Amino acid sequence: KAMLYAARSDGEIDQAEQQKIVSHLGDITEEETAFVRQQMTAPMDIQGFINSVPRGMEQQVYLMSLTAIDLDSQKEAQYLHKLAQGLNISQQACNHIHQQVGAPTLYS
Repeated sequence: KAMLYAARSDGEIDQAEQQKIVSHLGDITEEETAFVRQQMTAPMDIQGFINSVPRGMEQQVYLMSLTAIDLDSQKEAQYLHKLAQGLNISQQACNHIHQQVGAPTLYS
């Protein structure tokens, strides 16, 4: 869900984002494929998603979200900001995650 929500944050899932998601999924069952397709069009409940993240997994979930997109729009940056805040990831930790994967940082 982390990758799907991030990819949808700018209103569309482009070909590059679809490819990133598929490459991270690897071999999946038909049931899992159906779930992914359903999630691509289902209404987004960002707060519900944030609330579902298990303790200790916040930074990993944020990282998966970041790797699903090319951070190239204001909507994507706003989504990541909201996600970081909701997951209680500090601005410093958030920027560190971005630096690890070579993505533009959110905070100066």
